[in-house]
Amino acid sequence: MDWMNLNIGVAAPEIVLLTALFAILLADLWISDENRYMTHYLSVLAMLAAALGQWAVWTGGPVAAFNGMYIADGVSQLAKTAIYLGTAALFVYAKPYNQTYRMFKGEFYTLAMFAAAGMSVMVSAGHFLSAYIGLELLSLSLYAMIALRRDSVQAAEAALKYFVLGALASGLLLYGISMVYGATGSLGFAEVLDAADSGSANGWLLKLGVLFIVAAVAFKFGAVPFHMWVPDVYQGAPTSVAALVGSMPKIAATVLAFRILVESLLLQRGDWLLMFAGLAVLSLLVGNLAAIMQSNIKRMLAFSTIAHMGFILTAFLGRVAGLEAAVYYAVAYMLMALAGFGVLMLLSREGCECENIADLAGLNQRNAWYAFIMLLVMFSMAGIPPLMGFYAKFAVLKALITASAYSWALWLAVFAVVMSLVGAFYYLRVVKVMYFDAKADNVESVIGSDLPAKWVLSANALLLLVWGIFPDTLMAWIRKALMAVF
Repeated sequence: MDWMNLNIGVAAPEIVLLTALFAILLADLWISDENRYMTHYLSVLAMLAAALGQWAVWTGGPVAAFNGMYIADGVSQLAKTAIYLGTAALFVYAKPYNQTYRMFKGEFYTLAMFAAAGMSVMVSAGHFLSAYIGLELLSLSLYAMIALRRDSVQAAEAALKYFVLGALASGLLLYGISMVYGATGSLGFAEVLDAADSGSANGWLLKLGVLFIVAAVAFKFGAVPFHMWVPDVYQGAPTSVAALVGSMPKIAATVLAFRILVESLLLQRGDWLLMFAGLAVLSLLVGNLAAIMQSNIKRMLAFSTIAHMGFILTAFLGRVAGLEAAVYYAVAYMLMALAGFGVLMLLSREGCECENIADLAGLNQRNAWYAFIMLLVMFSMAGIPPLMGFYAKFAVLKALITASAYSWALWLAVFAVVMSLVGAFYYLRVVKVMYFDAKADNVESVIGSDLPAKWVLSANALLLLVWGIFPDTLMAWIRKALMAVF
């Protein structure tokens, strides 16, 4: 009974999610295409039930289960709650888009739920093997989802590119893990830290392991120079799938980096921080400059994602305050990405997918509310107050300047500010097109409205404003979660 309470009890949200997933997978075999809405609503309810279950099992302190391979703490609770609710919102946004492009099938929902389960394992990992299992469950689900539109050559090409590069990144991660095991004799995060602290670990082998692990983590972030897959996947994938790739996995990658680098390889901080600094500078530079040249809005959002990930990597230089800022930034980016892609999905119609910046021309005249939501998203991504994006950038820069022990941290902060100003150009260009350009002749004047999607999208945009004006409501939760870890 103690084993049951300790292991099964704390993993109840994942068990609820997987049980619902397999039930939906089986039920979908007997659901006709005309009744496919049943799969949709069951999937939304499953994600909401998993989110509620996460609150039900929370005890307040960190708990190690399954022989230390699974960690339940405040960080995992926050991350998994955001992942489950974000996936539920994605299902609502994607319904009209998937119906239009003949993707309204059970595979979309079950694969997305498998991806959510993989992210849950990632953020609760207390062992390198459990982290790898979660990462691969997420990656394999995304490979299949990107190629879900079988009639799209672009989607198949994007899926193949992502698969090949993802397999390479997985190999790098496994090679790094093998070096960590060779250096310390263990794969548990706590045991690796203890071995490094006691001096029994092989220092050079551990440094090489850190190098390969950081490279694999950078790939999952989409940081330069491991960013090659990001623009092609965003552009080639269906918009409903691109929304998944560009939102919740960023939270999972942030928490995974925290688990591996802070909870396990903390004593090698001097090594991986310098690598993170280099990755951050390159990501901020390449992401912002490349985004300026894009006419495809999905490709522009891809390069802007690279720049945003540069900010998250920068936050890891700022010690505990920086980690708080990194988690806040990841949550903010999830909300921004979901709202932005949500608008694009609701504007897409048969034969006229909204994927170019020019497709947003005159949106204010066609639907002022969608234009205003997109304005909030663009302003937040640009870091304009009082939205979440502004406070996220401010928190990262503040932590970098005040908490970093490196003399060059101030120059990195200045560089990040300059790159944010550069990035404001392409975000404001989207606003200019929506409010001041005339619509193209091939764009419909009347925009349909899916009422549930419109309401959820409005709540999503409202959070960007409320948590930007009152950031302490979310930041206090993050701070409390991290304090329990440290």
